[in-house]
Amino acid sequence: MNFFKSFFADSRFFIALSLVCISYVLGYFYVGFEALGDVVLIALIVAGVADILLLFSQKNGLEIERIAPQRLSNGDENTIRLVCTSRYTIKTECSIVDEIPHQFQIRNFEISASFEKNSEHRFSYSLRPTNRGEFEFGNINAFVTTNIGLFKRRFTFEQKQALPVYPSFIQMRKFEMYAISNRLSDIGIKKIRRLGHTMEFDQIKEYVPGDDIRSINWKATARSQNLMVNQYQDERSQQIVNVIDMGRVMKLPFDGLNLLEYAINTSLVISNIALIKDDKAGLVTFSNSDSVVVRPEKKKTHIRKIQEALYKLETNFMESDYERLLINLKTHLNQRSLVLLYTNFETYSAMERQLPYLKRIARDHLLVTIFFENTELSSLLNKESENLDDIYVKTVAEKFNFEKRQIVKSLTRHGIHSIFTPPKELSVSAINKYLELKARGLI
Repeated sequence: MNFFKSFFADSRFFIALSLVCISYVLGYFYVGFEALGDVVLIALIVAGVADILLLFSQKNGLEIERIAPQRLSNGDENTIRLVCTSRYTIKTECSIVDEIPHQFQIRNFEISASFEKNSEHRFSYSLRPTNRGEFEFGNINAFVTTNIGLFKRRFTFEQKQALPVYPSFIQMRKFEMYAISNRLSDIGIKKIRRLGHTMEFDQIKEYVPGDDIRSINWKATARSQNLMVNQYQDERSQQIVNVIDMGRVMKLPFDGLNLLEYAINTSLVISNIALIKDDKAGLVTFSNSDSVVVRPEKKKTHIRKIQEALYKLETNFMESDYERLLINLKTHLNQRSLVLLYTNFETYSAMERQLPYLKRIARDHLLVTIFFENTELSSLLNKESENLDDIYVKTVAEKFNFEKRQIVKSLTRHGIHSIFTPPKELSVSAINKYLELKARGLI
C-alpha cells in the first residue's frame, strides 16, 4: 500500500485509468468506439513512460538539508530551516514531509513547493516545545511530480538528529540585553525610587546638572575648588537563591507549559540578571526526597552550571517536604540571602500547613514566596452568568480567588514578601521584586 501511495500520483493516474475503462465499456456497447479503448490505453502508457523517464532520469534530482539550532529553547518559538536543491532540468512539484519529534504531536506537517529547473528554495517553520529533554528528529521525505503528474518519485534523506530542549535561553538573552543597556523598563520592569544611600560608595566625581545635591562632598569641593559629588553603586556580592518546589502543586498547565517549567525559565532569567548586577546566584530544589543544590557564586560562567542543573531536573510530582528544604537552606547558605521560593498555594489551608517552615526561613533570609494566579478562574469571573449553573461555577471561582488574596495578606502579616502573578508575567514580576528589594536595601 505504501508503494502505491508513494509511486502513483494521487489523482491523475486514477483519472487516466478510469478513462481507459470507460473507453473500453463504450467500445463494447457502441459501434465505432471499438478502438477508442486501445488508443486511450496507448496514450496512457506513452505518457506514463515519459513521466517515469523524466522523474528517474536524474539520480540525485533533489537534495534537502535540515538546518536546526544546536539546542531548542523551552516555551519559545524555535526556527527550523530546510534548504532544498532541485537538479531537474524541468519544472517539478514537490511535497516535503519532515519527521518532527513525537512530543509535538504534529501529524499533518507538509510543505508544498514548485521548483523551476536547477533551482534552490529555502523554507522555515517554527516549533514550540513545552518540556525539557531530548527531542528526536527523523528523516525528511519528499514526493516529486512532473507536469504530466501520473507518477511521483519519493526521496528519503537521512537527517536523524537529537536536539536537547533547554530552559528558555531565548528569554534569558532578551532580558540580558535590556539589563545591559539599562532598558528593562521597555519590557515592563518598573523604575524603583531609591530610598536614601543604601548603596556602596563608588567614586568622587565632578558635579553635573541632574546629580543629587545631597551627595555633594564638601571636603573634596573645598580641595578642588569645583563642586564634587559622591557616586554610589548598587551593593554587590549579595546572594540571590532561586528555590523551586518540584512537588505536585507545580504540575498545573497553563498555555502548554506546567508551572514547574515557568519557574525553571524564570530562575534562569533571574540568575543571569543577578550575575549582571554583580550578585551571587544560586539554586535549590526540593521535593519529597532528592534535591539539587548549586551554591551561590559570582563568576560569569556560573550561569552555565545553573543552566545545566535546570536542564537535568526531573520530578515525580509528589508532595513536597518543606522541612527538608529548611535543613538544606541552613546547611548550604552561610549568610543572609534573598530567597525566591517558587511554589503554588491553591488554598489557604495548604499555605497554613507550610507557614511554620516559611516563618523559620524568613528569620534567616529575605524570603519572597512566588505563587500563581489561576488565569482560568479569572476568565470565569469576567464571564457573564447565563443560568444557575454559571452562577454556581462563578461563586466557587470567586471563593478560590478570595483565598489567594487572603494568602498574600497572611504572608505579609508574618513579614514574608510575596508575588501573586499570572504564569506568563512571572519573569517580569520576579525581576521587579528583585530590583525593588535591592533598591530598598533590604537584601
